[in-house]
Amino acid sequence: MFLTFHDKTGILFEDRFGEWPSILSSWNEQTLVAESDGTHFGYVYSGEAMIRCDSGSFTISAGMYFSVPGSCVVQANGRGILMSRLNFHGFFQFGGPIEATGRLRYIDGCSDSLLISPVVCGDACLNLLHIPLGTRQTQHTHPSLRAGLIVSGEGTCETPEGSTQLRPGMVFVIPEECEHSFHTTNSELLVIAWHPDSDTGPKHDDHPMVNRTIVNGVAAAHIPEIRT
Repeated sequence: MFLTFHDKTGILFEDRFGEWPSILSSWNEQTLVAESDGTHFGYVYSGEAMIRCDSGSFTISAGMYFSVPGSCVVQANGRGILMSRLNFHGFFQFGGPIEATGRLRYIDGCSDSLLISPVVCGDACLNLLHIPLGTRQTQHTHPSLRAGLIVSGEGTCETPEGSTQLRPGMVFVIPEECEHSFHTTNSELLVIAWHPDSDTGPKHDDHPMVNRTIVNGVAAAHIPEIRT
């Protein structure tokens, strides 16, 4: 079923023993300490947050996002969300502020941007989902959990169990294979959505460097004997 959480600091949801072990946490005017074994994807919903990690201390403001491998402490005077992919070492990244719509077409007139892309195909990723006003999404499922936060706007999430009102600041989890759809009437929705896995992204034999290295008119990606 569609799960929602409100105004808490600490762990909200965890799946440590599944195919993609993950933890969802949030902070609300308090310090949040993340485990060292994993990569942590975060979004600052309000105020500012100081991110302390092995690379140093960094202060970011509302609308910004980050990815930190290893130990991570969030000291905040506002609110935010942290999604941790355990047993995974991603890149150290900061970005934002987010935009008002996505860059890629999604289902039923919605759009999506990959804020933090998979480092390698199959890795976790962070997305921005835009749902225009007057949208009635087709009922659908995902093969892995989805976790995120409603950035702005209002709407509903419809599941076989019923309807859940969506409002800004709400944190949510959609378990894998949970049938659902997002609907809007008089307001658009802007949503941060995290995936613990992916089926797109760079591969050893398919990435810009190897594809755009040309040997005698042939991309190195198509020459196995020199692609090691």
